Amino acid sequence: MMKTDIAVKILAVLAHEGRVSLLQTLVQAGEQGSSVGTLAGTTGQKLKTVSAQLQLMADAGLVRVRREGKQMIYCAQYDTLGALFAFIMHDCCGGHEGLRRTVQRACEC
Repeated sequence: MMKTDIAVKILAVLAHEGRVSLLQTLVQAGEQGSSVGTLAGTTGQKLKTVSAQLQLMADAGLVRVRREGKQMIYCAQYDTLGALFAFIMHDCCGGHEGLRRTVQRACEC
């Protein structure tokens, strides 16, 4: 189970529209990830801004980076996201079956 202080750090990083947009784009990119330039173009953010935002996200464990030639490729850290969701949803339903079904439907892809 994720510790509260880690969850708070991650949630603080996510409390920014630009970073949420980057994370959504990376989740959609899948394991192949995306370059900083592509992310900037897709999200409409400046290249330097994207680089700075991605560094904050990497420090929080939301993304990982790898080098491909001259490019830095970023990928969402699905394990971290899953742990955050599990932390938030911990005992979310309190034994209420209707609420459990609602949460389950909301989480289906």
